[in-house]
Amino acid sequence: MYRIWLTTTVILAAFSLNARSQDSISSSEVKRIISTLAADDMQGRKTFSPGIDKAATFIEQEFQKAGLQPWQNAKGYRQTFYMYRVKPVSVNLTINGEKRVSENVIVKSTAGQLNWNQEGQVAEQHIKSGDNFFDRVRALRSQKGNTIVWVDAAQSESFRQYGEYLQQNFQMADSGNLVLVLQEPTDTAIRSVNLDVRQQVTPLPLFNVVGMIPGSSRPDEYVIFSAHYDHIGILKPVEQDSIANGADDDASGSTAVMMLANYYKNHKPARTLIFATFTGEEMGSYGARFFSQLMPPEKVVAMFNIEMIGKESKFGKNSAFITGFERSDFGQILQRNLEGSIFHFYPDPYPDQQLFYRSDNATLARLGVPAHTISTDQIDTDSLYHSVNDEVETLDIQNITSTIQAIAVSAVSIVDGKDTPSRVATEGLKPQH
Repeated sequence: MYRIWLTTTVILAAFSLNARSQDSISSSEVKRIISTLAADDMQGRKTFSPGIDKAATFIEQEFQKAGLQPWQNAKGYRQTFYMYRVKPVSVNLTINGEKRVSENVIVKSTAGQLNWNQEGQVAEQHIKSGDNFFDRVRALRSQKGNTIVWVDAAQSESFRQYGEYLQQNFQMADSGNLVLVLQEPTDTAIRSVNLDVRQQVTPLPLFNVVGMIPGSSRPDEYVIFSAHYDHIGILKPVEQDSIANGADDDASGSTAVMMLANYYKNHKPARTLIFATFTGEEMGSYGARFFSQLMPPEKVVAMFNIEMIGKESKFGKNSAFITGFERSDFGQILQRNLEGSIFHFYPDPYPDQQLFYRSDNATLARLGVPAHTISTDQIDTDSLYHSVNDEVETLDIQNITSTIQAIAVSAVSIVDGKDTPSRVATEGLKPQH
């Protein structure tokens, strides 16, 4: 009898929550928001373009209508940071009295000028012949202060490629400065370093759009709902259409974040809810990476990252998948909260695509946060991905609506502090690109 009563109660609760979500998460609102974000006048929302500025303004207006507060006592919803275009002008390096050939020196720094004149102990690291060069560099970027990195001559091709990469791409400011020196292996200790570097550095502003609802009883525990609002802009014309509107990627996810903000505005959550739309995902998750630097990982209980929910999933209607499902019990909690409903969450069916690492959840997941991406995209067969044909007309608005409703319902126990997902084990996770 107890089991029958409990099952009935769960089913009634699930349908009651669904009724509430249907009242505040409607297909008409979904269509209004996604049609605005993916309109031609947004110019494909490419980072650094007028279109992405216009998109950010629209998201700010929606956050204001939902009554969100700015995050961390900011004056508004925009979270501004900078990327840097760095062009070397001159590099002069002498170690132990020996002048190094500039072609064999790479400086990883966003400073316009560096002058080292050091004697005695100097921080040193090594990239050995058998190392994965690029994984090793990524790991070394967290070094603070000034560091000489000896690079084995066997890595000369990767060394050259990395130098070209730095000149052709934007850089984020790191906590320290790396000087990579290509040389034959040596056991000679550094006794003195003289370095004079001049670089042409151009800062360019980017901005996430972030708002919050403070928690009522656990304000220092955070639940994040996120998506990226940037896309790839203007492409080579196809049948006179050159705008990559990014309706599914990821106006659909950004629409979900705005709808969830509106859903929870009268909920009085126990935990603080953070609603974040990130920039720069298409360039390397730069917005999420900056956001994560400001976010104490131990305070983040869960991250619901939402990416491409515009079409029916491989599992059929009323379903979505969760990347990294096996890495925490996040997905199990969500599915348990949907018992008695017709919606189901499944593990990621595309493990070969490495989707857990390809969206904005990855940075916080690497810090142990149960940060996962929810999606419905059939990525292995999606011919509209990163094309000018990713238009609103290709989407299933009702599918988007039901997925947002399911996220709203399934997140309630985490939002209210009744469930806390297990942490992601960081051992063995791929390093950040």
